[in-house]
Amino acid sequence: MTFALAVVAGALIGLSLGALGGGGSILAVPVLLILGQTATQATTGSLVVVGVTSLAGAVTAHRAGNVLLARGVAFGAVAIGGAVLGAHASAAVPEPVLLAAFAGLMLVVASLMTARQLRNRRDTSASAHADRPRLDDPIITFSPTFMCQCPRALKVLVTATVVGLLTGFLGVGGGFLVVPALTLALALPMGYAAGTSLVVITITSTAALATRAGTGIAPDWWLVAALTVTAVAGSVAGARIAARADTRGLSAAFTALVVSVAACTAVAALPALT
Repeated sequence: MTFALAVVAGALIGLSLGALGGGGSILAVPVLLILGQTATQATTGSLVVVGVTSLAGAVTAHRAGNVLLARGVAFGAVAIGGAVLGAHASAAVPEPVLLAAFAGLMLVVASLMTARQLRNRRDTSASAHADRPRLDDPIITFSPTFMCQCPRALKVLVTATVVGLLTGFLGVGGGFLVVPALTLALALPMGYAAGTSLVVITITSTAALATRAGTGIAPDWWLVAALTVTAVAGSVAGARIAARADTRGLSAAFTALVVSVAACTAVAALPALT
């Protein structure tokens, strides 16, 4: 029964990732908690689900020409430091604190998704791109003379570090932060940002998982494997759905689901905190 639930949940996570371009991986931790894993086991297992699913998605996006590999690798390399710090911090805090932080993050994600849905309903194409840098504008150059767009460089550094911290600490991909960061800081069009973000998430998830490898935290790997395999398969199906259907209703339903799961997680964590 538990294994079957993992298969169904993985398929739903993958469908969300494929159809909405992100967000589904944040459900991996609550699903693993429901399946009997502790908070530290769930966040560790989630890194596998997030990393493998993102890698599969990155390969698909690269074949479609929607990945700027060099920029994704550079952003991911900057984020590694935050991922390592987050993974170490996760092992040092009580599990109720970890659950409460995760519930708070889910509420933030739901708020950002709601704001994005409202923004997408307005026609802001003229003003949204007016002040953005161009795709081929470098941040730092050394030849023929040294030049640094330091505000953009700082934005990339801060955002990449935050993404890494979230990935390492809570076992999430951080796509809801990576896509806007790549759009605003690196001037990537949305199509490239969504595909390139999968490269970043793969790198940060791998770094965080490698850091946790020596801590002795071991989730039920059979459950994690079932969740991962079905999530990858679901993401492929979700991508096909996204190409043929209007996903606005699905996005709204997913936002409501995230809020509900966040509330349940917070209720579970608060008694232990008090």
